[in-house]
Amino acid sequence: MSTETPVPVLPAPTAEPARAVVRDPARPARPAGARPEPAAAPGPAKPAAPARRAAWAPAVLRRLRAGLLRSAAVLALLALWEAAPRLGLVDATFLPPFSEVARAWWGLLADGQLGEHTRASLTRSFGGFAIAVLIAVPLGLLIGWYRPVAVFLGPLLELFRNTAALALLPVFVLLLGIGETSKVSIVVYACVWPVLLNTISAVGNADPTLVRLARSMDLSTPRLFQKVILPASVPAVFTGIRLAGAVSILVLVAAEMIGAKAGLGYLINASQFNFAIPQMYAGIVTISAIGVAFNQLLVAVERRLSLWRVPA
Repeated sequence: MSTETPVPVLPAPTAEPARAVVRDPARPARPAGARPEPAAAPGPAKPAAPARRAAWAPAVLRRLRAGLLRSAAVLALLALWEAAPRLGLVDATFLPPFSEVARAWWGLLADGQLGEHTRASLTRSFGGFAIAVLIAVPLGLLIGWYRPVAVFLGPLLELFRNTAALALLPVFVLLLGIGETSKVSIVVYACVWPVLLNTISAVGNADPTLVRLARSMDLSTPRLFQKVILPASVPAVFTGIRLAGAVSILVLVAAEMIGAKAGLGYLINASQFNFAIPQMYAGIVTISAIGVAFNQLLVAVERRLSLWRVPA
């Protein structure tokens, strides 16, 4: 009788329960047989707020450093102006400290005198300046482009451009009186020459290659001026305009010291006669600030009109 070893019976493997797939209701169902969507590549991590502030910090520091560098000379001058009278280096009667001048300037502003005189001066100065630009730019283009006109007007231009505007101030007063007309006219005369001469030079120095190329394309004279001459003349013309802007204020101040009843020149002259020295310096500081602001405005306009230029 043989004995057989019983074979153990293993339980059948049970199937693993299927996992429930939760689908995002916002995403459309993928059709059967479609390829699985590739996993989205992880985007660059956004820098944290402190990191962004750290990235901005160098730019802010550069701007602050540039601003301090540009204003360092002015701040040094004001510090010297404040210290010299207090240390006895100059007579404080004739050169008061800057703090006293600032108080006098604020007092003139508070009682309305500074605003009244500044408004009168700006009206005359900007009016004469605008008239001069409207006359000088077209005339300069005409003289610079047409050779016979330049030959005809050349001696007359050389005669008057070497005659100082203030030397003709008594003539303007005698012919036009001591009213507004003579003051605006002397500003126009003084401002015409920088703009006119720079415009003539700009037209004469236009690139001849560009001019010949434009002529070969059968451009008319107005189109030639619009496309070639005027864009090439912008830097030189605005140099003359900026010079005229400074001249308009300086000449007007001198004109207002004769027969005027309002204006910064009148304020300076009247303060000198009344021995109100801080008020006199307040008027001088106001003129300087107006000149700087006007020049910066013209520089901004020039940059706006010269966006086509490629920096070297």
